[in-house]
Amino acid sequence: MRYAMSLAGLDPSGGAGLLADIKTFEAWHIRGLGVCTALTVQTDTAFLGVEWISADNIIAQALPLVQQYPVDFCKIGIVSHPETIAEVIAALRAARPGITFVLDPVLRASAGYAFHNAIHAKWASILPSIKLLTPNYDEAVAMSGLPDGEAGARSMAAHCAVLLKGGHRPNRPGLDTLFQQHTETDFPPIGNQAFPKHGSGCVLSASITAALASGLQLEDACRAGKDYTYRYLMSSPALVGWHEKEVVHNSHNPD
Repeated sequence: MRYAMSLAGLDPSGGAGLLADIKTFEAWHIRGLGVCTALTVQTDTAFLGVEWISADNIIAQALPLVQQYPVDFCKIGIVSHPETIAEVIAALRAARPGITFVLDPVLRASAGYAFHNAIHAKWASILPSIKLLTPNYDEAVAMSGLPDGEAGARSMAAHCAVLLKGGHRPNRPGLDTLFQQHTETDFPPIGNQAFPKHGSGCVLSASITAALASGLQLEDACRAGKDYTYRYLMSSPALVGWHEKEVVHNSHNPD
């Protein structure tokens, strides 16, 4: 059995955060392990508040999991501050060397609630510890300190791979781009339209994490994650959809 872990906020609506990540992992036939980083008060249309979980508490939840299960991939969602992320990553790496992290830097809820405004220097210090960062355009601006999201993603790619999501790109809507040190790979929109979803960014990053845990290489994992997310968007006209996927396993990871 393959495992992946999510460090994310508990969204009671089930559309985003920890619950959405676990649903996504299981649709990929990956056993999902979950660690709560924040208790939120929200629905799929309104964000009312958050209570942050401390780094010590997050680590206390996560350590028994990585010590008992072969967790090689971990997705990180909302966390109170970049310094908390750095502390958690260091503790998990000490317990399980080689664990790989995908960071979805959720700075603002889809309903408009701002989680924090950490300066870009704080983010830059943790990027070398991450395999993949999945910001939208505005998050790439905020994290890089540059006025253009594409330039920001390209700058941060000197430290880790960056998948710039297309949902908020002003000139290239729907186009995702994977920035690596020496290459840029575009993933065009799938279809002409899709139903918007609460937590779609969480689903994309969790799906990429699951694809990596299934044995796919990064570019293929991003492509598969985008395809999965489109299927999720089209699963229902409501703001929370259904998680279903026909998983194709590669030869290195038989079911």
